[in-house]
Amino acid sequence: MSAPDPALVDLLGLVAYGELLAFDRLAADARLAPDLPRRAALSEMAAAEIAHYRWIADRITALGVRPDEAMAPYVEALQAYHDSTEPKDWLEAVTKAYVGDGISDDFLREIAHGLDGPDRQLVLDVLHDSRYAEFAAAEIRAAIEADPRVANRLSMWARRLVGEALSQAGRVAAADRGALTVLIARREAVDVPALFRQLTDAHTARMTAAGLNN
Repeated sequence: MSAPDPALVDLLGLVAYGELLAFDRLAADARLAPDLPRRAALSEMAAAEIAHYRWIADRITALGVRPDEAMAPYVEALQAYHDSTEPKDWLEAVTKAYVGDGISDDFLREIAHGLDGPDRQLVLDVLHDSRYAEFAAAEIRAAIEADPRVANRLSMWARRLVGEALSQAGRVAAADRGALTVLIARREAVDVPALFRQLTDAHTARMTAAGLNN
């Protein structure tokens, strides 16, 4: 068996730990829900995350690497992000799911283009279902409609989420031994500044769709 591609293992380790943490986060945040239907909705999101973790972990194992070893370089940075952005209430929880997961999905979607067919599809398959984003956005819009003052509070929270995400992204970049850079570079005619402008534009559109200010 040939040695696995280090860049692939590093990316899958990042995705796997992200899914594992997302499960923990959503399962805990579900308890903040104001009623059972919304608690069930967030619990369903958590169930999807742990299923996605299993898919990625199985692929890492098939490459001859232990999932915990592939995830290890990312534990500190990703845990720090979630520890520093723990929501205090239901609206902060759904905003974090909406904004944080959206940024993560956009980034992974772009990086996946540097993978071979089956692994590219695997990463794309674990991106969050659009119905969950729609659910979170609907919760935010309904809260703003009920009390317009909520928009400012949640907009500030969203900006904090982005700031923390960018801060920890720097730590991830240092931890991953250049894997993400390698994968981005595999794309033909890659324009890194344009890539980040695209991610910023997508985030701006997402904020507007939910009735939040940038």
